[in-house]
Amino acid sequence: MLISGRVQGVGYRASAWEKAQQLGIHGWVKNLPDGRVEMVIAGEQVTLEHMISWAEQGPQFADVSHIDISEQSATDTQSEFQIR
Repeated sequence: MLISGRVQGVGYRASAWEKAQQLGIHGWVKNLPDGRVEMVIAGEQVTLEHMISWAEQGPQFADVSHIDISEQSATDTQSEFQIR
């Protein structure tokens, strides 16, 4: 996922980590130089849908304007969700 809007400096990555821990999702999240946040997630379909729904809102002070989602094989995920 590539998340656009006011998503840096608002605790988006830390909140995503917390939500991923609750859902048991693997993957990672990081800030991009252009102001977006990139998130790669892997898990059961139902939990992925919950994480995507959360990502559309983000934490309290975020203002998500758009999310680009693409599916790919989960080769770049760790056994736990990480902040990069």
